[in-house]
Amino acid sequence: MKSRFRWIIALLTVLLSIFVGFSFNSHSTEAAKKDSNVLKIGMEANYPPYNWTQTNDANGAVPISGSHSYANGYDVQIAKIIGKKLHRKVVVEKTEWDGLLPALTSGKIDLIIAGMSPTPERRRAINFSEPYRKSTFVVITNKASKYSNAKKLTDFKGAKLTAQQGTLHYGLIKQLKGSHREPAMRDFSAMRQSLSSGTIDGYVAEDIEFQSYHNVNPNIIAVNLNKMAGFHVDHDDSITSIGVKKGNTNF
Repeated sequence: MKSRFRWIIALLTVLLSIFVGFSFNSHSTEAAKKDSNVLKIGMEANYPPYNWTQTNDANGAVPISGSHSYANGYDVQIAKIIGKKLHRKVVVEKTEWDGLLPALTSGKIDLIIAGMSPTPERRRAINFSEPYRKSTFVVITNKASKYSNAKKLTDFKGAKLTAQQGTLHYGLIKQLKGSHREPAMRDFSAMRQSLSSGTIDGYVAEDIEFQSYHNVNPNIIAVNLNKMAGFHVDHDDSITSIGVKKGNTNF
């Protein structure tokens, strides 16, 4: 009797393991299939007009993973073109700037489309596509500022300037001899606020940031650094490309 009972228990154990294994594999296959239909794009969703966050899907915005918000901007529209070609739904993984490369190399995201320049340092970690934009660098300041009419790099002497942390923009301030390089800031919202409050005299950015900010604040001006004698930016620093994980042959 005891041996028969043990035999029944053993049979039930085998059947249970088969059922659990089948169920797990089915769910795993389903999850993998579902995941393969999604194109996960890494961006800050806080870098207008390249990318930003909004509350609805108006004007072609796409969902931000893990939230009820949506992302839009130039980068989002580029991502949608790629997604359409690959027959995959675009979902944005909202990621801090310094976390974009780790997110890509770890497989959390499929692509970085975030207004990123393919600098030599970044190329050592990831691959990049052909550029989709070439930038002009400017100092964004108030029209009433004494630095708004700067013609030479030395005309920024005494100016309190900053840029976004983790970007090449911050390093460019060193070329503006005599200026005071204030601590780098987290994002453009913080820099805009600091400029409005007078905490800084200006910040270094790309011309596209000026176009975006000028739409809501006509009292600012962009001083073109590219036209000033002695100003230098490497080619890779002035273009914007899509980041791809090394070894990824799907794109």
